[in-house]
Parts: sequence; C-alpha cells; structure tokens
Amino acid sequence: MRQRVLALLTAMVSALALAVFLPASSASAAAACGPGWSASAVYTGGGVASYNGHNWSAKWWTQGEAPGTSDVWADQGSCDGSSPGGGSGDSCDHPAWVAGRAYVAGDIVKYTDGRFYRAEHDNPGYDPVISTWYWEPYTCDGTTPPPQGGFVVSEGQFNQMFPSRNPFYSYSGLTAALSAYPGFANTGSDTIKRQEAAAFLANVSHETGGLVHIVEQNTANYPHYCDASQSYGCPAGQAAYYGRGPIQLSWNFNYKAAGDALGIDLLNNPWLVQNDSAVAWKTALWYWNTQTGPGTMTPHNAMVNSRGFGETIRSINGSIECNGGNPGQVQSRINNYQRFVQILGTTPGSNLSC
Repeated sequence: MRQRVLALLTAMVSALALAVFLPASSASAAAACGPGWSASAVYTGGGVASYNGHNWSAKWWTQGEAPGTSDVWADQGSCDGSSPGGGSGDSCDHPAWVAGRAYVAGDIVKYTDGRFYRAEHDNPGYDPVISTWYWEPYTCDGTTPPPQGGFVVSEGQFNQMFPSRNPFYSYSGLTAALSAYPGFANTGSDTIKRQEAAAFLANVSHETGGLVHIVEQNTANYPHYCDASQSYGCPAGQAAYYGRGPIQLSWNFNYKAAGDALGIDLLNNPWLVQNDSAVAWKTALWYWNTQTGPGTMTPHNAMVNSRGFGETIRSINGSIECNGGNPGQVQSRINNYQRFVQILGTTPGSNLSC
C-alpha cells in the first residue's frame, strides 16, 4: 500500500512540474469567437462575426453573404467558441473627437456619447455618428460593439403607416440602410427617437405619395437636373439625374455628394437609387442627416434639438412651401406626422408648421 501511495505522489509531482515548465506556445488556445454571423444582419467594413469555428472580418458592406463564400469576408483564423474578452470601451486610451479636426484612416477617437470610433477613411472631422463611410464603431478588443438599440418602428407599424406602399420600399431595405447613419432615430430620449422616425417617414410619405412612386412622375423635368458647370458634369447623361427614392434625390451634384458619403458611385450609376431598396433608403437618410437644403439645419438636428417638425419641412422645400408658399402642402406633411406619432405611441411636440 505504501509503495502505491508513493508511486501516485511521484506521478502527481511529475505532472505539476510538466504543467509549470510547459512552453506557453504549446498551451495557448485559439482566439475567442466573436458574435455569431447572422444572415439578416448588416455588416460594414471592419465588422466581425464568427462562422464555422473561425472569426471573420468584413471588408465592406454586406448582408446575407456567409463568411467563406464571398470575397467580402477576411478569415481571421480559428476560434474556440468561448466568449470574447478584452477591456471595455471605457478603458481605451484614445483622444476625444474634435469637430473640424482632420483625421486619417485608422485614427480612433472617443465621441461625446462615450463610445469609440475608428476612421475608415480620411475626413475633415465629420461627426462619427453621421456616416459609417468615414467612421465605424470600435471597442478595445477590436470587436464591433452591438447597436445601442433597435429601430423604434416595428414592421407592423411600418405596414400600418403605408398600407398601399410599393413593394420596392421594403421594411428590410429601410432597416438595412440604418447602419449608414446610426444616430438616426437613435439619439436622445425615447420620445425624441420616435418623433424623428415619424418626422422622416411623414416627409418621405409626402414626397412619394405614401411610398408609392419610386421615380419622379413629371418626365418633362428630367433634362433640367444636370448642372453642367460642375467639373464632373453629367457622365450618366443629361436626363439621368431625375428624382428617385423616398426623398426624390435629384440633380447630378446631389447624386455625387450622396454617393461619395455612402461609398457608392451614384454619379455614374444613378439608377441604383431606383433599383436597390437599401440604396434608395440610404440616399434619403443621407439627406436627412447631413443636408440643410434651403433651411438652416439638417432635419435630423431639427428633431433631436426639439426645433420642431416644421423645421424639417423648411430643410426640404424651404420657401416653396414655408412662409405661406404652399400651406396646403405643409398641412399634408403635418397630417402625416400627427398620424405617425400616434401609431408610434408618442406626442408630436411643438412648432409643427413653418
């Protein structure tokens, strides 16, 4: 018996010694797996997902393309299925974002919402939550953080708002486009988020006859939307830049600016706006979040800063409708807005007219 105990103790000591002196490289484990890939999720450049025991990184925008089946995904190596580790965003040592300061691709900043963002492309200090073409969310462990919240409009509510909509204007197309402007309907209180979503959808409903018309109906206007004085001209043809999409994007310079912001060549291929639902919705969100139009602020800023629905009308059509220009059109937009906020279970706020 004594010999058996001594033999067992000797074996245990040998095993402990082997564990202590085992080289680190032979004991290392595979990287932790990131969040699982989802066919319905939208991934932008730098987004990560795990699939078939490997971590993958998206090179550009993608949805529904499984890792390993498309060049959009870069294989980051095998993973062990455990939860990803790493520090939280609060432990990152990165400078605060400064408006108007030039940034180059790869720069990481801390935004005013306490989250971190990495520059995907050089930019002159654009707001990180305005366009994911220039910035992407970032965490210390290199994984893409989850969204701050889902879209405040459900598919059922969307269908209730637009019972006769053209199938082109799909709910999935809209939600896919939201990744380009994560601050939209996701800033401020729950009331403000719902008010902004209702304001946006009320205006696009007015522009498209209830999300029925994809292109401008007055074809006689088509040749008028080419500003040949621009250095890039109208490469798709003089009559190619007519109104399209939820907010009826028109003019060659708007197609150029929207395309540049979204990373899509709309100057040479404006037809994408009438053929791709997500692209169409993205152009509308581009205008809403970045353009002041004939107004003094973007429609997004008008809503998140509680300046009222009327200011969104001014930013879209200015004096054509506001200041007595066409009170009937203004009231039509207001009626849409009041109906939509009721569907979303919130209040319209003040300053509804312009």
